[in-house]
Amino acid sequence: MTPALLFRRVAIAEAITWALLLTGMFLKYVTETTELGVRVFGMLHGVVFVAYGVVTLVVAVDQRWRPGRTLVALACAVPPFATVPFDRWLERRHPLADSWRLRATDPAGPLERVVAWLVRSPAQGVAAGLVAVAALTGLALLVGPPTS
Repeated sequence: MTPALLFRRVAIAEAITWALLLTGMFLKYVTETTELGVRVFGMLHGVVFVAYGVVTLVVAVDQRWRPGRTLVALACAVPPFATVPFDRWLERRHPLADSWRLRATDPAGPLERVVAWLVRSPAQGVAAGLVAVAALTGLALLVGPPTS
């Protein structure tokens, strides 16, 4: 999977889970019919939100994004649906490479060494990504919801 395809898929998934969460919030707060949508879609959105952050950081390191672009990409996960326009802007202005740079290039520092390992060993990279998302989601659950 290319950096562009991975980033796009996770950006779209993040926007879809926003829509689901907003639907759940509508059912809970406007129609007052059920709280289940917020519980289920809130958790799903939280997991995908964290995954978007992890994927963004991996792509940013591999593609050598400047800190500003990385911060904007991460911030786009906060307002609903902003990850999709950011992905489109990125595609027009700063297209992602068709391959992972660190598969063929020697890493220049500790972050690049980690990302190089992730992209050079795709099965282990996916497993490590899943563990990172699970651990960060667990930490977020320990801290509590944003309203606490």
